Amino acid sequence: MSPPAASRAEENRALVVLLSVIFLNIAGFGLVIPLLPFFGKSLDAPAWQIAILFSAFSFGQFLGEPFWGRMSDRLGRRPVLMVTIAGGALAYVALAFAPNIWLAFAARFVGGFLSGNISTLQGALADITRPEERAAKMGLMGSAFSLGFMVGPALGGLLARPELGPLGFHIPLFAAAGFGLLSALAVFAFVRESRPEPRQGPQPNRREVLRASLAHPIILRVMLISFVVISGFAGIEATYGLWTEHRFNWGPREIGFAFMGIGVLGAFCQAVVTGMLVRRHGEALVLTAGLAAMWIGMLFQFFSPNWPVAMVGFAFVCFGQSICFPCLTALISQAAPPERQGETLGLNMSNMALARIGGPIFAGQLFSLVDPGAAFVVTAILIVPAAVMALQIMKRSPRPA
Repeated sequence: MSPPAASRAEENRALVVLLSVIFLNIAGFGLVIPLLPFFGKSLDAPAWQIAILFSAFSFGQFLGEPFWGRMSDRLGRRPVLMVTIAGGALAYVALAFAPNIWLAFAARFVGGFLSGNISTLQGALADITRPEERAAKMGLMGSAFSLGFMVGPALGGLLARPELGPLGFHIPLFAAAGFGLLSALAVFAFVRESRPEPRQGPQPNRREVLRASLAHPIILRVMLISFVVISGFAGIEATYGLWTEHRFNWGPREIGFAFMGIGVLGAFCQAVVTGMLVRRHGEALVLTAGLAAMWIGMLFQFFSPNWPVAMVGFAFVCFGQSICFPCLTALISQAAPPERQGETLGLNMSNMALARIGGPIFAGQLFSLVDPGAAFVVTAILIVPAAVMALQIMKRSPRPA
């Protein structure tokens, strides 16, 4: 089913606006992520509490994604995006003024709930995209994500002053809030409503949508792959700053520039490579290849004798993720009924948020009790069954002509 009658020019204009909104929103998010371990340390938080800073945000997303996805199917993509993006910007301000780790947890939870709008952005993009082009367009969305992560962490590393304690993080957090407010204004000024007309009659409740998704052979496997990979990756994300500080004596600036360089690679892969590979080989095979690249990258980082080798491993992970996750989203959007795009994508984003809750907590314990790099090995182990499920999806999916 094609999107509502719209010319190619209108589709392209809508695509440019949505990608700009994604870039601004994710630049603010990416600005904060590499600084969180150091922000937590400025509040005298141990490693396990720093990991909970990540999990609190993910728990909020876990609750927010299906809620906002359902609201976007009922009320429209545009109002949901305006409310969530503006509210998320205010949550960054609240985090900046958190006097202790417990109020920081609360600010991160609220920010996560209000940031549970990725499925709404995905739904808006799917609304204006033809089914056969969704993997390539989701790759462009991923490229906007990567560009945001490229600009955000580098800017955050330059603006942060960890030697000043919590005050040294006010400027980057205010900058993140500014990016969010600009993004909300862009939605208000330029984004038109794209939601398909809702079906007449009673709508299925969340339990029915969950039951239908778990009974679908492709959606179920995609959700399982998302869970096992994200749980491992989120653990690494939560402890990466602590790991690089332990191994290479890095601070916020070095981590920010490392994320910037990797963001360039991710943006190129998602804007150019993903669409090309999917057109030739199909989403399922590209998904399998992405998981294999992530597996190689995890082991490279664990065994790295120095930071250049670790960055090679980081690049493998970035490449694998860049071609992997657009395919996961495209497979779900193709399998889900058009009138439940937002809710089904929200269900998977909630599934991924659930993985992000446990992953950082578990990784924090591994960092403290086993080895600072243990999360890399655990993630590599988790990727193996995920790759097996990707091969099963490949058998059930049509190959490109």
